[in-house]
Amino acid sequence: MGETPLKYEHKQIEKKWQDIWDEKHCFEAANDSDKEKFYALVEFPYPSGQGLHVGHPRSYTALDIVARKKRMQGYNVLYPMGWDAFGLPTENFAIKNHIHPAIVTKNNIARFKSQLKALGLSFDWSREINTTDPAYYKWTQWIFLQLFKHGLAYKKEMSVNWCTSCKCVLANEEVVGGVCERCGSPVVRKEKSQWMLAITKYAQRLIDDLDKVDYIERVKTQQKNWIGRSTGAEVDFATTEGDKLTVYTTRPDTLFGATYMVISPEHPAVEKWAGKLTNIDAVRAYREEAARKSDFERTELNKDKTGVRLEGVSAINPVNGKQIPIFVSDYVLMGYGTGAIMAVPAHDARDWDFAKAFGLPIIEVIAGGDVQQAAFTDVETGTLVNSDFLDGLSVAEAKKKIVAFLTEKGLGHEKVNYKLRDWVFSRQRYWGEPIPLIYCEKCGWVPVPEDQLPLTLPDVESYEPTENGESPLAKMTDWVNTTCPHCGGPAKRETDTMPQWAGSSWYFLRYMDPHNAEALASKEALAYWSPVDWYNGGMEHTTLHLLYSRFWHKFLYDIGVVPTPEPYQKRTSHGMILGENGEKMSKSRGNVVNPDEIVDQYGADTMRLYEMFIGDFEKAAPWSPKSIKGCRRFLERVWNLADQVQEGDGYSAQHEVLMHRTVKKVGEDIENLKHNTAIAAMMSMLNEFYDKGVNRVEYRTLLILLSPFAPHIAEELWQKCGYAHDGQVLSLEPWPVYEESKTVESSIEIAVQVNGKLKGTIKLPVDCPEQDAVAAACGDEKVKSAIEGKTVVKTIVVKNKIVNLVVR
Repeated sequence: MGETPLKYEHKQIEKKWQDIWDEKHCFEAANDSDKEKFYALVEFPYPSGQGLHVGHPRSYTALDIVARKKRMQGYNVLYPMGWDAFGLPTENFAIKNHIHPAIVTKNNIARFKSQLKALGLSFDWSREINTTDPAYYKWTQWIFLQLFKHGLAYKKEMSVNWCTSCKCVLANEEVVGGVCERCGSPVVRKEKSQWMLAITKYAQRLIDDLDKVDYIERVKTQQKNWIGRSTGAEVDFATTEGDKLTVYTTRPDTLFGATYMVISPEHPAVEKWAGKLTNIDAVRAYREEAARKSDFERTELNKDKTGVRLEGVSAINPVNGKQIPIFVSDYVLMGYGTGAIMAVPAHDARDWDFAKAFGLPIIEVIAGGDVQQAAFTDVETGTLVNSDFLDGLSVAEAKKKIVAFLTEKGLGHEKVNYKLRDWVFSRQRYWGEPIPLIYCEKCGWVPVPEDQLPLTLPDVESYEPTENGESPLAKMTDWVNTTCPHCGGPAKRETDTMPQWAGSSWYFLRYMDPHNAEALASKEALAYWSPVDWYNGGMEHTTLHLLYSRFWHKFLYDIGVVPTPEPYQKRTSHGMILGENGEKMSKSRGNVVNPDEIVDQYGADTMRLYEMFIGDFEKAAPWSPKSIKGCRRFLERVWNLADQVQEGDGYSAQHEVLMHRTVKKVGEDIENLKHNTAIAAMMSMLNEFYDKGVNRVEYRTLLILLSPFAPHIAEELWQKCGYAHDGQVLSLEPWPVYEESKTVESSIEIAVQVNGKLKGTIKLPVDCPEQDAVAAACGDEKVKSAIEGKTVVKTIVVKNKIVNLVVR
């Protein structure tokens, strides 16, 4: 054996091996390999000023272990890293400190990168990308232009979520609890012309193609719920003004119970009918009040039902011809459905509350309950009443019959609807990708010629949005004023920029060929690496990034850019690491743990091991300093065992089953992200080695199994113990194989009872024949004395467990 230092000094060891891996380019993937590929991906981070927190390494380490094992199994592994670097926090910091966002970003990335390298993660840094690099966002802009040319990017005047502090538009997903997800300031509604991406055109495919991928079930469920597919009918209600109001309903069978209608305060009919409405001032005042609320406040938080009746115009129920009142109420949103609903108070709790508040009729149309006391909502099944030609029918029968009736009369038709809305894609900020479009009074919106991409950000004096909410770019008249690429006339550039989601919607493709100046990636690289084999990320990105990037990828597939309809073959998610008190880590709670301090005190290998041993990977787990020390002690025991290793040229008989069983267990657990139980198996193996001794071959296997989890200490011991040949690093050694037949014991200890009382144990071959088991039991000295002078009248044998002799 080679001599190991007396003490495990993690600082020297970890720096040494990180430098060696870099020098030898150990983790760089090849685009021209004839090996089978494996593409592992983790969500690239936003490089904030705070640097890494201990939650980041949980995901990175988990997939690093998988990537390291796959390399050892002979795969050409791509495990890349980069930076999702555009975003509001950097811009806000730049505004506050009068420093260019690019400088802030560069400094933050440098800090993040040093922290990641200190953890020994096997990223291919030769493929590092940065969404703020013009060479990268050239292709983000190029993809946007293709969306525009195919009619999937359009501009629309709409009511948007406006953050009063950030002074920018937020997507619905960025408004949490009525406040801005990023800064916590109130969000209000505001009319603004916005660029939109027509993700809704892909809604059904985004649902259907989930059957083609290996995503954990909760991810699939969350995506389907967000898209929100429903089947119902669009129904036209005539009005006393001759116009019609169209509603979408999943329950057309309840039309006879519709006793009033509600439209959004922003509905265009309000102003169209202004001359007929005797209370138009009250309606307009209500609309202004509603505009000060976010969608969340208007729908989720809106417990008290408010509204104003339109005095002077009524609707007409299409199935019975009765006039019914129309109200404006803020819980109906113009951006959802048609901006109008029919209300059936007997069978909807919200409609019931509203009807009671305004003294409106409540008509039961599905039997059951007392609808004058409360809405009867258990109506997925049931029998129709008070519904003319639908009376007596089941709900399912009534739905079919009413849709046929509406279609025949020209009053409506069957319709599939989705909760998913088109993606609000423009931001009135500086630090984002410029939208490469030019507006010409003669030609309309015209794309910047592709050979002029990237359209880069100009330097500005102030990064703050203008008081009217326009981007800081709007003040850059020299940049804004340009010529139309079509007619050569005077024109203006779009001054909105793209949201942070843009660069992250395709970044996984750029990793495949990051230095290509002619395309986002070559056809050959895309064909070889697509799709991503395994993508891990947070559940909080399931309805945003994951949905957006699947949409972009499907579009690129449709226009022949990428070879697969889905970007990621497999998606897993990890649980958060909580503070010691079980609460989410945050500065305000004072429970944030800095990974730099853990690495400095205990080492990166201990940090990696602990974050994998902390519990079920999919579940949240509280931080525990005590358990950190336990993981450090385990590594020290591995280190100290090196001095006790004996010679040997194969697995010893006493350890053979243990070795094969542990190789199988650790390998399978890595593939299933059960890293905690893999570590437990290695801890058990170590205990056996301390109890019964260990030879060179057995210790060698332990180091290989440990290597993906704690790579630095494993490399050092590998070298010190003389296993390294020709400068080959352990990280690229072959993964050990096991024989299934040797994962089970060839013999087993079973209990022997006499008249149900334990008398001893005997060792037998596994699956020993019954008569041989009885003979062996009767031959045991202790059993012999217990049955001496008695007759065995019955034997009970439970194979591989027990022999019971009944004697008299």
